Amino acid sequence: MNLPERKPTRLKGYDYGTPGAYFITICTNRKLHLFGEINNEKMCLSDLGKIVNKEIMNIEPRYENIRIDKYVIMPNHIHMIIVILEAKGINCGTDKSVPYKKYDIPNVVGKFKAGVTRIARNEFMHSVKTPIWQSSCHDHIIRGEKDYRKIWEYIDTNVIRWEKDCFHND
Repeated sequence: MNLPERKPTRLKGYDYGTPGAYFITICTNRKLHLFGEINNEKMCLSDLGKIVNKEIMNIEPRYENIRIDKYVIMPNHIHMIIVILEAKGINCGTDKSVPYKKYDIPNVVGKFKAGVTRIARNEFMHSVKTPIWQSSCHDHIIRGEKDYRKIWEYIDTNVIRWEKDCFHND
């Protein structure tokens, strides 16, 4: 099967470690419904969906300058607003002269996806070789309060709009 060539998803020359808010969409491989199903406008998480939820909740404790403002787990994708705060930094050791490590969107998303995959393979997918995730993610740099509110509303109502969602593929 010939698939179309993917266009770069990142804004050329932009530093994705810059403090600000980012709208992130991460899809499952082939948009398979792996994270659960929607019944009566409520998302019911599968075992894998529960792992995804737990790993989202673990992002903030792992990264000093990252905050998850809003997220929704859908059957075959996740939407998140990830905020990068002004980096106080994370010391890589006890030596205060060691430079701080700055985290960025590709690093956080990559480690999140790898963590979910590792846990899922250890817990119940030992022999499954099919990837869980699409190889990249969609990102949007949130530009201002109006943009932020519009995206918040989109995430907030995603479950009830599932039948009309562009990712809905029954």
